[in-house]
Amino acid sequence: MALNKVEICGVDTNNLPRITHKRSMELFERIKQGDEGAREEFLTGNLRLVLSVIQRFSGRGEQPDDLFQVGCVGLIKALDNFDISHNVRFSTYAVPMIIGEIRRFLRDNSSIRVTRSMRDTAYRALQVKAKLVEKNGVEPRISEIASELGMPESDVVFALEAITDPISMNEPIFSEDGDAVYIEDQIRDETADDEIWLNGIAVKEGIKRLSEREQRIIRLRFFLGKTQNEVADHVGVSQAQVSRLEKAALIKMRRYL
Repeated sequence: MALNKVEICGVDTNNLPRITHKRSMELFERIKQGDEGAREEFLTGNLRLVLSVIQRFSGRGEQPDDLFQVGCVGLIKALDNFDISHNVRFSTYAVPMIIGEIRRFLRDNSSIRVTRSMRDTAYRALQVKAKLVEKNGVEPRISEIASELGMPESDVVFALEAITDPISMNEPIFSEDGDAVYIEDQIRDETADDEIWLNGIAVKEGIKRLSEREQRIIRLRFFLGKTQNEVADHVGVSQAQVSRLEKAALIKMRRYL
């Protein structure tokens, strides 16, 4: 997503106006009185908030024009719901609103489809979570949220996970001097683990140190999953002899390893 473009939705992002906190409060008083000119100036002066937020969502494959429009919807909602008596800056209140609006847009347009009932459960869980945080001042446990909703914890977990935005494996999580570390770099591939690979080589070399009959017993027992009785039938000896030969072969291999 090319966020370095100068014009988004017909707006020259290089020349977006800046607005001071003092001017914002002056305009807000006029907005409450129904002054549309003040409202337009206020929104235009805060478009930089929208621009800064949509930069967080780069790499999602969405057009910046679409995200900017959705972010502006969030900005308008923030203005309509802002209460000056809360004694917080408008930007502090608006940014989470803009982010939430963009996340809803991305979820609704995601190729990963989530059922309406599960989405509703997730939104109810988020509302309960917010209420508990406000009430207790700490992050609630899933069990507390589930108790408030009157449903199993597993249902709450599944619902919340369903609306979580997918993250690209190529998304950088750290960068220094131009060298970035990506999410895929932090994921361990058990199928390509160096230790497993080296151990496999060592076991093969250890088997080569055994006699032909011992090699056959080890392969039947540990590579083909045969019982000692089945191996005895294959090799033509008793089960007791297979047990002794197996133990002796393992001791030889262990010494080598």
